[in-house]
Amino acid sequence: MKRKRTLSNDFEQNVETLSKELRVDKNFDLVQHNFQIGDIKLCMFLVDGFGNDLAIIHTLENLSRIDNIKDNVMAHLEHRFIPQSEIERSNDLDEILTNILAGQSALLVEGYDEALMIDAREYPVRSPEEPDLERVVRGPRDGFVETLVFNSALIRRRLRDPSLIMEHVQVGTRSKTDIVIGYISSVADPEIAKRLKKKLKSVNIDGLTMGEKTLEEFLFKESLSPYPRVRYTERPDTAATHMLEGHVIIITDGSPSVMIFPTTYWHHMQHAEEYRQEPIVGAFLRWVRIIAVFFSIFLLPGWFLLEEYAALGPTAWDFIGVSDDFTIPIFVQVLIAEFGLEVLRMAAIHTPNALATALGLVAAILISEIAIEVGVFTGEVVLYTAVVAMAGYATPSYEMGLCNRIIRLVLVFSVGFFGPIGFMIACMFFLITLVKTKTLNTPYMWPFLPFNARAAVDFLFRIPQPYKNNRPSIVNPMDKKRQS
Repeated sequence: MKRKRTLSNDFEQNVETLSKELRVDKNFDLVQHNFQIGDIKLCMFLVDGFGNDLAIIHTLENLSRIDNIKDNVMAHLEHRFIPQSEIERSNDLDEILTNILAGQSALLVEGYDEALMIDAREYPVRSPEEPDLERVVRGPRDGFVETLVFNSALIRRRLRDPSLIMEHVQVGTRSKTDIVIGYISSVADPEIAKRLKKKLKSVNIDGLTMGEKTLEEFLFKESLSPYPRVRYTERPDTAATHMLEGHVIIITDGSPSVMIFPTTYWHHMQHAEEYRQEPIVGAFLRWVRIIAVFFSIFLLPGWFLLEEYAALGPTAWDFIGVSDDFTIPIFVQVLIAEFGLEVLRMAAIHTPNALATALGLVAAILISEIAIEVGVFTGEVVLYTAVVAMAGYATPSYEMGLCNRIIRLVLVFSVGFFGPIGFMIACMFFLITLVKTKTLNTPYMWPFLPFNARAAVDFLFRIPQPYKNNRPSIVNPMDKKRQS
């Protein structure tokens, strides 16, 4: 076990230790400010980019007005001369170093083996804009940002409940990334929060290089299933709604996405827009979305199956076959089209916004049209590929959309190599994977497997809020009633 390092009563030694540990002489953004009050020497350490200039100047002005203090210097500083900031004492050297690098200011006082930790930080932050992936026609336009304190404030703005808990955890031996576990203690199952905290404390890594995604991979170490077991959201209202249902969230400093636990397959099919419209309109939007997701998975493999094995379908479906002659096998055409879709998607991500529209027009119109004319593609392959691409973007969850692309590609391969039997086996494999998948012991296919009639009706038809009296039973809420 690592031995605890503490400050001593030797002021010069404490200053030298902190200066050496922080490499002040090599870091331009680490500030060491030495000054004196009467006969007492003081030294302040802080990171230049994290300090609130006005708060620090105000603190130094207050300190400069002190005439002479003989006794209880720490108490006078803490309670009389630095009252505008959050202050705590610490003599743990490692804790002091971590807090300085996290943005706090450390004030060393001659004759004391403690440091005053002054919380006068101000992190760089962008404005809370509406997230691109979860836009709504009606509703708030604010979204999570990369600063932890701002994100927790956006949730507290919507949930003014004294039982709302925001527990702080640090992960990463070098990065010491701040993590917050948020839940409503009077609603959420304490076992879920306890299990998540235990998993977080067991994470042994030097730093969260990819933020919340790295954290997810440590929480769910099984990597064979393509289905996302965490729902990400950049909308504070979505996070608050799930917390009211009894879910637990994890906020990672430096990430604009919040993780929601536990989630099912159907959580990835819901969108805030459905709850911003009339119930019947919301139900219509949800059904359109579900059908679009179904098409994005099965339309292209199903068409390819019927094209290759026309006898499987009725004669009325003969029109869906390829009418023109072709030289490149349909299977190869479909693979090229799928590959082209992925290249186009990645190119759109890396293309500047001013050129993204031009890129889409060139790829969608010029390339596809010329490819049909020269015989690389048939018109039917381009049509069905375009339909499934458009349907895929109707998936509310970006992670589920990527998963559906992989499933579609596997189904295409199963038809191309093994025919109808391969297609059926692949479908059964993904269905069994769905049924067996669990997130924190929560069945992934709930409320259909196991079946819960009330929750199933709510998902399929979007019950109006005044009639939703119960919270979802799958999260085992402590307070099962939403309203009396």
